[in-house]
Amino acid sequence: MEPMRNSSMAAGYGATRAEVDAGLRSYMLKVYNTMALGVAATGFVVLFLASQPELLVTLAVGPMKWVFFAIVLGLGFMSQKIVTAKNPIVAHLMYWSYVIAWGIMIAPMVAFFLKTTAGTMDVARAFFITSAMFAGASLFGYTTKKDLSGLGRFFLMASIGLLVAMLANLFFASTGFSLLISIAVVLLFAGITAYETQMIKEMYTQAYGDGVVSRMAIFGAFILYGTFITMFIHILNILAILRGEE
Repeated sequence: MEPMRNSSMAAGYGATRAEVDAGLRSYMLKVYNTMALGVAATGFVVLFLASQPELLVTLAVGPMKWVFFAIVLGLGFMSQKIVTAKNPIVAHLMYWSYVIAWGIMIAPMVAFFLKTTAGTMDVARAFFITSAMFAGASLFGYTTKKDLSGLGRFFLMASIGLLVAMLANLFFASTGFSLLISIAVVLLFAGITAYETQMIKEMYTQAYGDGVVSRMAIFGAFILYGTFITMFIHILNILAILRGEE
């Protein structure tokens, strides 16, 4: 947003520019805190299931895995309803259901790595690399003056292309192709992180004073959480492939 526009909006709502800026910082902090709690909850789910092999197989390996896949997919498509939900409990229910479903889905993969010391180190490295990349990309999206909204269509088409490539690789089972796909996904979702962060920031300036800020923060955490988890999965895959080739 242009500074002049922000100032006029703030005046229109009877607030000073300083109050708007303070509100924006508080809003973004809530977005990041909610997202961080979601990531922590996912870690708890993964560790719990890793310690309960039978439950892990029942929920995440057998037919039930498709239920949680449908939950993740369905909630992803419905995520914008968080902002329009009249009851904040509904917004929280959607977010935490999404978090738990993702935790169950990735539990078998992470549990496999946790069986060995080298694999555990890969998980730790993947988490810290993902955190660093995510933080850098999100900071760029928050501070840049460049309008990133025009990249939305490109990110959508690129995501569809990579999804097709991943499905194709299920038949070819090429390790090299899997590595290239994961590298492309990580780079793409770093860009998406910046794009989403700017969008979340702009949502606040557009709806300042509308009484939906809390639900917008949950929505912001929702989409950033999904991006973080996707990056983590593919960074972990990259590390595993590279270690296997050494």
